[in-house]
Amino acid sequence: RMETDCNPMELPNNTGFEEDSDYRDFEGTDVKDMRLEAEAVVNDVLFAVSNMFVSKTLPCAEDVAYINVETRERNKYCLELTEAGLRVVAYDFDQTDDRLQTPYHETVYSLLDSLSPAYREVFGNALLQRLEALKKETQS
Repeated sequence: RMETDCNPMELPNNTGFEEDSDYRDFEGTDVKDMRLEAEAVVNDVLFAVSNMFVSKTLPCAEDVAYINVETRERNKYCLELTEAGLRVVAYDFDQTDDRLQTPYHETVYSLLDSLSPAYREVFGNALLQRLEALKKETQS
């Protein structure tokens, strides 16, 4: 297994998470629907965590959504997604704790990278496999 100092955060993000113009003009406003954003976030990194889903208990709105995530280390978190980014709002599913003053992360990748060494390893291995596949494509 190859070790690397590459930070997945430095690689181009092709998810369209930031640039997705389809949702930019949602219902004639400039506000993105955060539930759609949250679903995109979940779909992007689900392979690298034990469980992840948009909360059905906590209210979603145009400007906020909540995502439950369980890392491969079996730690549970409730994440808040807003225009400011993502942050941990509780250490259990479907909860918020106003006393928690956790920092915002611009991307789900940096947030999970800070919470879960196992996420970092799985995500890094997936990137290496993609790079190997691309290398084989260009050689053939």
